[in-house]
Amino acid sequence: MPSLTHPLTRRTVLGSLVGGSALFGGLVSDLLHAGEPAPITEDPLAPKRPHFAPRAKRVIFLNMSGGVSHTDSFDYKPKLIADHGETYKVPEIMLEAFALNNRAAEKFFKRPDWEFKQRGKSGLWISELFPNIASCADELCVINSMRNSHADHFQATLGMHSGSVTFARPSIGSWISYGLGSENTNLPSFVVIAPSLPYAGTQVWASDFLPGTHQGTLVSPGAEPIANIKRLQPLSTLQEMELGFTQKLNGAHLAKRAADPNLTARIRSMETAFGMQMEAPEALDLTQETDATLALYGLPRGATKGFAWQCLAARRLAERGVRFIELIDTGASGNWDSHGDMAAHGPLARNVDKAIAGLLADLKSRGLLEDTLVVWTTEFGRTPFNSKKDAKGREHHAEAFSSWMAGGGVKQGFCFGQTDDYGCKVAKDEVHVHDFHATILHLMGLDHEKLTYRHGGRDYRLTDVAGNVVHQLFA
Repeated sequence: MPSLTHPLTRRTVLGSLVGGSALFGGLVSDLLHAGEPAPITEDPLAPKRPHFAPRAKRVIFLNMSGGVSHTDSFDYKPKLIADHGETYKVPEIMLEAFALNNRAAEKFFKRPDWEFKQRGKSGLWISELFPNIASCADELCVINSMRNSHADHFQATLGMHSGSVTFARPSIGSWISYGLGSENTNLPSFVVIAPSLPYAGTQVWASDFLPGTHQGTLVSPGAEPIANIKRLQPLSTLQEMELGFTQKLNGAHLAKRAADPNLTARIRSMETAFGMQMEAPEALDLTQETDATLALYGLPRGATKGFAWQCLAARRLAERGVRFIELIDTGASGNWDSHGDMAAHGPLARNVDKAIAGLLADLKSRGLLEDTLVVWTTEFGRTPFNSKKDAKGREHHAEAFSSWMAGGGVKQGFCFGQTDDYGCKVAKDEVHVHDFHATILHLMGLDHEKLTYRHGGRDYRLTDVAGNVVHQLFA
């Protein structure tokens, strides 16, 4: 693998050809050293200084698409268990927020389908839905007072990623790429690993009005994770000459249109694509991993799909300098939208549970967890009640849900925030999505009020005009 301090680029390859080919040396030298306009030198993905000393260098963002039930996973409510089947009158003002299929105010409490136990030395309450993640309790910083601003999948997913539930805005991964750049010029700064499109589609990783170089690069688990990444033929001197000449033409074109960020992004994407051909195949080649490592994630040797593959690929990308890696759970078992029967949560959890625990253990054993922020979240929770006493499922619930973090400077074995006795609404220390984002940025050394971009006559930021850093989560 090329050194991250001296990455393999078109320029270095061309430079090596000058002394090695009498036939092409002169032409290559001309391409490298000719007069104005000079080749493009400003790299929008070059590493940037954070606003202050960061606690984390990178983020692995685990997105459980569809709405994981908080009262079945991380938010233990003994009174909900005791009052199963009892009636609950939903406040009129909250009916719209709950986005219930049946808007009748009278509901019935539904107990969790999985038993809760205290875990680890910390005694965190985690249910049997996630037994392997539960074994990592002493690494987790659980937030049981999350709130989103919309209870529809599309809008809530946008809110969780961009801070806005109404308009397309840049993703959090794009903001971090914009704020910090990349540590590896041969790989994108923002990578999304997903087997299929989630709610809100590609807007989840879009850069929107930020320069296009900061949008996420999609990796799809399978035989060819990135389309056309493998060279059709070996690298040749002629190809390098053509690429060098193209770069020179691009430089001349850009010199006359320096204010066009789309053009800069398009040219930079060619540079990234070249580098990815050199490094991405190796980064995503999991055959290099030991049997012990594969077993840790629950990944059969030779498998190229599944959430375990996504998690192990994320670790390999993280150690190669990718700044923000999002894993989206939209696998063969569907998503977490369990309206009809909460039993659907079972296979969904088994699909991710061992892999996530393996990721945490693997990062820790390699010394990466201390400066890698692992974030586990969903767009909203699920109602602690339903419209029928014998209902098996749960509805959308944005008023309260659970997320957790690990590594990257957060407290270990810690639970923050509380919901009421039934998990219906936040009772203490609310963490709105804006606060969640402000906290993640802070851990990466970025001030959410200073990370702005001028667009349409105003300065935009990920947290819009809200958001407070939750300092209580920091170790």
